[in-house]
Formats: sequence, structure tokens, C-alpha cells
Amino acid sequence: MSCKEDNQLAGLQEMDGLVALWDFKEEGGKARKALGKGGFPLKEMNGEIQRIPEGPLSGYSALMENEAYFSLGHEKTADLNIYGKNQGVTVMAWVKWEGKTGFVGGMWNEYTDGGKRQYGLFVDLPHYNGASQVCGHISYSGGPTPPFPYSCDYAASKQKLTKGKWHNIAFSYDGEYIKAYLDGVFEERAPELINNTKGFEGLPDGLIHSKNPYLFKDGMGDNGSDFTVGAVVLSRGMGNFFNGQIGGLAVFDRELTENEISEIFQKTMVENPFMNKEQ
Repeated sequence: MSCKEDNQLAGLQEMDGLVALWDFKEEGGKARKALGKGGFPLKEMNGEIQRIPEGPLSGYSALMENEAYFSLGHEKTADLNIYGKNQGVTVMAWVKWEGKTGFVGGMWNEYTDGGKRQYGLFVDLPHYNGASQVCGHISYSGGPTPPFPYSCDYAASKQKLTKGKWHNIAFSYDGEYIKAYLDGVFEERAPELINNTKGFEGLPDGLIHSKNPYLFKDGMGDNGSDFTVGAVVLSRGMGNFFNGQIGGLAVFDRELTENEISEIFQKTMVENPFMNKEQ
């Protein structure tokens, strides 16, 4: 690891509110451990996850393919179990996405016991206006958003990801608004008709809402989900498998400001020799 990479990790480690930061430098077959408030060893599930010598934080990344993912059981989540009415959270990742709906990281279980949703970072959630975009999901109840069959309570970035390119993606929540970021930038979206919401009880013409920021005052529930990376539990079993590489994942127990997220992008993606070489 170069001094530059050491500095990037040290800077992130020193930030207030950091719970966990994974840089995915471990070889395939080994648990991926975090810096921060605990090791939070992520266990490989559904097969070995190959390490690729490419990534903005450590020079390495985890190659997510063949429906493999990482998991940390709920009983081991400790400070990752972030919840409360006015509790903030930020989830950030460094990814090279190759397409399709994918879960990046968080505590999000859509099916067991009616749902144990809590917080989660996704890419490409087209059902409620998030196609090819960064999506940040928050739930208080753990279940779907009434009267819909799924949870629609997520912010979606105005900008779209480019397949096969390294991106810094993030969402933040302050207990009231969810904001989605792509490459350090938050772009507001005007109120819009949300797809697939017409014809439901009380909403004959559908739901009109801004997707960024997304107003959600309910807070986060303490709903018992495992912490997973690369997939979530759906009615058919594990699904929403992330397709591509994950070179870093960070969880904070507060809302990072727009300036903080922009600065992290600048330091880890713009001023990074690896990224300048790759892009």
C-alpha cells in the first residue's frame, strides 16, 4: 500500500461518526475486516469472492459475481445497528458497476417476518424512479410502504452511473431527508410522478414526490436485519446481487454534510494516482 493510500484511509478513519470502513484488501476465501469501531468481519456467502488488484482505497477490490455476497449476522452488528427517530446515517461506497439492480451495503431484509428493512445503499432501483441511479433506502416499520407492495422510501440521485467506471456513491439521512450522491455531488430533483404508484387506495393519480432529497420523517427502525454487502433477502431468497467490483464501503452514524462528501470524493477519486491512471 502506498503512502497516498495510507493517507486516504487515515483521513477517513479520523472522521467523526465512522462506524466501519472496509477496503477489501483481503484475498478471496478470507473474511473482509473493517477499520473503525470494530472489525465487523464480512463472511463470504454462496462461494468465494475473488480479490482484484484494482481499487481506489487499498489498490484492491472484491469482484462481485455469480450471486456471491458478504454477510455479518445481526447478533454481530453492534454499532452498525443504527436506528432511531432522529438518528442520522451515511453509507458510502467505491464501486465499479457493470449493470442491473444491485445492493451495495446496509441492514436491509425485504422478506423475513414481513421485512426487516432498516437502511441500505443500492444502485439501479427503477420501480420507483431510480433507474441506473444511486439509491439510499430508509425504513422505520421494516415492511413495504403502504399501500404499495414494496418500499418506495428512497432517495435517487439525479445523475446516472456509467457502467464499467469507478464511482464514489453515497446516501445520507438526518432523520428527515434522505439525500443521494454520485461522485461527491448532490443534485436536487423536482417533484415528479413516481412510477408504479397509480391506482392504489387514496392515490388514483399516483404519488408526486421529490426523489432527491426524499422527505422521510419516520426515522429508522430497530428491525433485526443482518448486515449484508452485495445482496439482500427477497421473497425468492437472496437477490438484488451487485454486479461489479466494490473497492470500499463506509458507514457513519451521522449525516455527512455535502462538503464532507465532496471532500471525500476529491481526496479518494480525484487526487488519487490510481484513479488518474485508470480513468
